[in-house]
Amino acid sequence: MKSFAFVAVASVLLLLPECPAQVLAGEGVAAAQANAEAATSRPPNVVLILADDLAIGDLAGGAGGRTRTPNLDRFAKQSVQFSQAYSGSCVCAPARAALLTGRYPHRTGVVTLNMNKYPKMTRLRRDETTIADVLGDAGYATGLVGKWHTGRGDGFHPLDRGFDEFEGFFGSDDVGYFQYPFSQQRKISDVQDQYLTDDLTGRAIGFVRRHQEHPFFLHLAHYAPHRPLEAPPEIIARYRDQGFNESTATIYAMIEVMDRGIGELLSEIESLGLAENTIVIFASDNGPDPVTGERFNHELRGTKYQVDEGGIRVPLFVRWANRFTPGQRDQMVTFVDLMPTILELCRVELPTKNLVDGTSFVPVLSDASASHSTTRFWQWNRAHPNYTHNAAIRQGQFKLVRPFVTRSAKLKDSTEPEVLYDLQNDPTESRDVSDKYPDVAGKMSRELKQWCDSVERDRVRPAAMPADAE
Repeated sequence: MKSFAFVAVASVLLLLPECPAQVLAGEGVAAAQANAEAATSRPPNVVLILADDLAIGDLAGGAGGRTRTPNLDRFAKQSVQFSQAYSGSCVCAPARAALLTGRYPHRTGVVTLNMNKYPKMTRLRRDETTIADVLGDAGYATGLVGKWHTGRGDGFHPLDRGFDEFEGFFGSDDVGYFQYPFSQQRKISDVQDQYLTDDLTGRAIGFVRRHQEHPFFLHLAHYAPHRPLEAPPEIIARYRDQGFNESTATIYAMIEVMDRGIGELLSEIESLGLAENTIVIFASDNGPDPVTGERFNHELRGTKYQVDEGGIRVPLFVRWANRFTPGQRDQMVTFVDLMPTILELCRVELPTKNLVDGTSFVPVLSDASASHSTTRFWQWNRAHPNYTHNAAIRQGQFKLVRPFVTRSAKLKDSTEPEVLYDLQNDPTESRDVSDKYPDVAGKMSRELKQWCDSVERDRVRPAAMPADAE
């Protein structure tokens, strides 16, 4: 067990031996009280929950009751909610790299999706530092439950990247929901007797129970509602009966099961007396998958794979009970901001080995009027980056986009003109205003080019790799 300096609070327990049931109940209450008291003298726990391909419109609170997400809706009302939150990418592996490092994914080496076809471009470089590395060094117990998708092989396993415990899968395997390969630490086995989302919930709860007496960082990386579309038939039927097609009905059923599990995890944190010293964060890695069909997403332009708002705008809720007053924030925040924010909340210094691209938004969590003025960038295409395609910069109310062309790996330089959107007056990105604001478009275009050059230089920087790395 890693060392961490904090004051232990002792509690005196009066037992009634003639009444075993009361004894057990009393022990449970006393344990929760002891946890609550001890929590005030130690750094906060952190639970970071990530959905996969979940759209903003998939939550009932924002979808007019299309889905059943009572636990996430309740959690959102207890949280600071960000209306202008963005992922680090429009696809999952690079988004996770940004989340874990606080750096643009290109710098980390994770720029594409398929770990089998592109092993070198889907794993965190060995010279990158993850939030698990930093919190682990500070004495936190660190655990990942669910999807990894940022490296496989010697030196790239989650246990090599700061996590003490790993119960999950890598991302490009043949993962279903009723049958899936699953790693317990480094041992892989096939599971056929559980539903994946429920399995992850149970393992996340187990991690919290095991580490309730000292600071912990849990990253619960759900797979839902990523393909393949599979859910309990009786839940699918309820949505089908409402008139949804089979694909949408299944997706909403998958989300409902995930919501139920998140509710169980939050209830366990509460019952253990940890709620007031546990920061809980919920987000999605990117927007909805177009392969599964179109569904409600507030008329945002684009989907997963695209740097339009529908591909990169995500829900983000941050709860720290009795510390942050629930409410909406309209400041722009992104995945690269999460690591510096979490570390500041945990009173842990940022690493200096690789400077992060993000900045802490802790002031915004306490004050809705606090400034968080940032410029942020995105780019994605399959395989090696081609910066003429599917790239964007947002600065204040404006967003400049190099349009999406194709998901194919056979990509030529794009000749599509850049487009400028005024998101304050056009949140659905329906009107190009580059002619109206030519100076803004020119300035942002130059800044986007500078960023592209910078991250590409960093992406191909030399580094010593293990002899057996592919």
